[in-house]
Amino acid sequence: MASSMWDLWQLAIARVQGESRGVDVPPWLIHARVSELDPSRLAVMLPEAPRGTEVEASLRAALERALAQHMGRRVSLEFQTLPTELVGPAVATAPHGQFLLEDRPRLNPQYTFENFITGPCNRMAHAAALAVGDLPGRAYNPLFIHASVGLGKTHLIQALCHKINQNRPDVAMMYMSCEDFVNRFITAIERGQIEEFRYRFRYLDVLVIDDIHFLADKERTQEEFFHTFNTLYQAQKQVVLSSDSPPQEIPRLEERLVSRFKWGLVVRIDRPSYETRVAIVQTKARLRGRELPEEVVKYIATVIDTNNRELEGAVVRVLGYASLCNRHIDVDLAKEALRDLVGAHPKNITIQTIADAVLVRYNSRLADLQSKRRAQSVTMPRQICMYIARRLTGQSLQEIGAFFGGRDHTTVLHAQRKVKQMVAHDPTFRGLVEAIERDILRT
Repeated sequence: MASSMWDLWQLAIARVQGESRGVDVPPWLIHARVSELDPSRLAVMLPEAPRGTEVEASLRAALERALAQHMGRRVSLEFQTLPTELVGPAVATAPHGQFLLEDRPRLNPQYTFENFITGPCNRMAHAAALAVGDLPGRAYNPLFIHASVGLGKTHLIQALCHKINQNRPDVAMMYMSCEDFVNRFITAIERGQIEEFRYRFRYLDVLVIDDIHFLADKERTQEEFFHTFNTLYQAQKQVVLSSDSPPQEIPRLEERLVSRFKWGLVVRIDRPSYETRVAIVQTKARLRGRELPEEVVKYIATVIDTNNRELEGAVVRVLGYASLCNRHIDVDLAKEALRDLVGAHPKNITIQTIADAVLVRYNSRLADLQSKRRAQSVTMPRQICMYIARRLTGQSLQEIGAFFGGRDHTTVLHAQRKVKQMVAHDPTFRGLVEAIERDILRT
């Protein structure tokens, strides 16, 4: 009987939502448990006692009319409090919610907390992610993790997904990239399936979106995500977001979204210290069933100081080189394997270093880059400098803008976005930028 009553309840909800009478159905009411008291009365059980009084008369009447049409008889609704011991994820008992459980997140099996190396650079982000994994919706909501490329933000948010899956396998959780979210939204519009899209995302227990900065410039998707976020947040469901920038530095993101992203906890992951890099190299080797000599570990951690991803790539390269050459792994072999990276990661890349390398390529002067001139011959090398500075230094937008004649952070963001787009679509330009970066890294 419970299954059929759930079906009837969902049909009634859908009918009310489809009527253009301005009646808003709150998410906690959609997931109520419904049982038949007698032929003319239905009990609607809610997790909190006050919520029964929050159901407006117009909504109650609309639901009763919709139920009567599906049941073939008039019924009245009685709102009751659901006993605490029975409160749990609605999807676990909801046949219409089972599609959420079937759409399990695709996670990298190695991206777990056990394989994540902590240090001063990421300790706060790690602790926050661990807390959310233990208590989704109650620890930090939303949790917003930002970091440059390759510093472990994707690892952390997938690790909390693994932990939630392990501890609460019945939780309805979705993990995806922001690009995937945008593409699904576009597809839903094209197919006329907006309501299905909203149902899929707005009644989750946990929503995890990687690279949320991809929302920049996408006004209609931002509008949709705003309402999705509100629905989940008000229902005390967990939202986790990652980005390459803090909320306020994501270009052309609606202020109301920026504000909401900052409601919970915003944490940053910095570049790893030498000690952390040593631990990362050791862990990456062990995950491949190998132990590297201590001097080789120290060598890799010294010459690669940018991010975790490049450290892992260096480990893979050393192991692969040793296997192909059938040689014992020592520092000499590591130097050969990484010879094009030796000196590629100086400990202190400055904006001045970057400007010097760009000026050589463009045969220009620093005074031009720091001037107010807007000629293409000046603006392009200036924008390339700003783009590379964001990639290779820990300088803030304000600090980069100050170096180039006191420009504000929006100018730096514009330069970063423009050069990034050109790199993505113009192979010749991409080759130029990569050549400049190699020059910088080898100085």
